[in-house]
Amino acid sequence: MAGPAFRAAAVRVRVPATSANLGPGFDALGLALGLYDDVVVRVADSGLHIDIAGEGSETLPRDESHLLVRSLRTAFDLLGGQPRGLEIVCANRIPHGRGLGSSSAAICAGIVAARAVTIGGEGRLDDAALLELATEIEGHPDNVAACLLGGFTLSWMEAGAARAIRMEPGDSIVPVVFVPGKPVLTETARGLLPRTVPHVDAAANAGRAALLVEALTRRPELLLPATEDRLHQEYRAPAMPESAALVERLRADGVPAVISGAGPTVMALADAGSAEKVQALAGPGWAANRLDLDLQGASVLPLAPPNDTSSDM
Repeated sequence: MAGPAFRAAAVRVRVPATSANLGPGFDALGLALGLYDDVVVRVADSGLHIDIAGEGSETLPRDESHLLVRSLRTAFDLLGGQPRGLEIVCANRIPHGRGLGSSSAAICAGIVAARAVTIGGEGRLDDAALLELATEIEGHPDNVAACLLGGFTLSWMEAGAARAIRMEPGDSIVPVVFVPGKPVLTETARGLLPRTVPHVDAAANAGRAALLVEALTRRPELLLPATEDRLHQEYRAPAMPESAALVERLRADGVPAVISGAGPTVMALADAGSAEKVQALAGPGWAANRLDLDLQGASVLPLAPPNDTSSDM
């Protein structure tokens, strides 16, 4: 394959936050949310320059170790070669370490931007290859599938390759996220999961996950029973007791609530008539935000004017 040519102009990529698992759909179901990171990438003559605003601006590295840069580099290798230099500007709005897919957003932004800035990139790296690459970097497909495709996604591994389908979530569903002040590492949350679970719990989750597909797409009145989980949330509760208590309290009030991804964010699935009331239920210590559903997934957009502050949380 001949080495790639790159566009002279910068490209802007917007990627949504995501919530995985959604209760019973462990490592399989994902939902794209209307909260976004924006990344602008331009091929330069030499070097690497990274500017970061918003979430992570004080802690994220500004070198080759940045997950976004590593994802760009991996994609460029598949596209045929590395550019001489890169200039990257990140406007981050997705909270880090809160179970809202910030790492998946960085990965997807990187690989989509690499393809967009490469002339003929879509011919060299199609959408199926993007999903496989993102999954390889992330380690599992649930968040990256929702981030790339938007909407409500079901993902799985088949013969070592990531696969996903996108479904249209019901337009009456309004996610409300409750974000705590302190993060929980995904590795910590995963480390609490047992190697085996009772057969009765696995069977219960299989039924609830199937019901959740119906509830999220056509029958939202079934969301409370459909979001019941026995596989992961109870085991992870010691790492996030306040989150577990909030889920229990919301569900006791009839609100479909789950741990978002590996936590500690709690997500409730409300509707337009109840979202404001649900938003007020968390109490102090939580940043409660009503979000839209994202139906587009990762998108290449026109460069924004300097005062663009859309999708701030």
